[in-house]
Amino acid sequence: MTGAGDGRPTASLAEIASGLWEPNGHETAPAEDAAASEAARLAGIVESLLFASGAPVPLARLLEALDGPDRREVIAALQLLGDRYERTGSGLRLVHVAGGYQLRTPSEHGPWVRRLLGQKPPRLSRPMLETLAVVAYRQPCTKIEVEAVRGVDADPVLTTLMERRLIKIAGRKETPGRPLLYVTTREFLEVFGLPDLHAMPPLKELGDGAELLAARDLTVGLDGVVPTAPEDEAAEADTPPEAPAGDES
Repeated sequence: MTGAGDGRPTASLAEIASGLWEPNGHETAPAEDAAASEAARLAGIVESLLFASGAPVPLARLLEALDGPDRREVIAALQLLGDRYERTGSGLRLVHVAGGYQLRTPSEHGPWVRRLLGQKPPRLSRPMLETLAVVAYRQPCTKIEVEAVRGVDADPVLTTLMERRLIKIAGRKETPGRPLLYVTTREFLEVFGLPDLHAMPPLKELGDGAELLAARDLTVGLDGVVPTAPEDEAAEADTPPEAPAGDES
């Protein structure tokens, strides 16, 4: 390091190239420089992992694949990566969706991406959206519950939603007939850009009919479908089950 004529220190080309010199004439701390370099390196590795995966990668899976950095360091690398995309106007975005992290193109670039891939934007009909809403907010729910809320046969729509992998069968309900139970899938979260089910809009924002989605049980009467009244639920709970035919005690 040499001195300038006015008494200020100057830097050699080697010092400038090494990153240990700043324009204001102060040396950067080697430890800070090394930490920033390591953080940038980790962000680059995370970027490669997400790019190679394509699908959302949970944080736990990233930690397993990296095998070294701790949770705090990986989250910091994700933040650094996301900020970099936003700051530079990149054609990629880092999103937290379906319980993991994924690289996506900005929504405003959609028309060009679809033109390149020869794809049309996926569309869901009104019956499909209504059925999907019932399943999403009441899950796990049965076909009978979907039909009670919508008032129409749900078989065709449920079949289509399963073919699109937006819902799936998650077992059977322990009631007479043991009807199938339907729940939403990870693909549902991906399509709607949700990190998890807790990120769905509150029911109060859905307007009319939202109380049917929130009700634990539904009653079908002369006036249509209504949430089961608390007193009706209590009466059912207090009513002893009937003994099987031929079983006398």
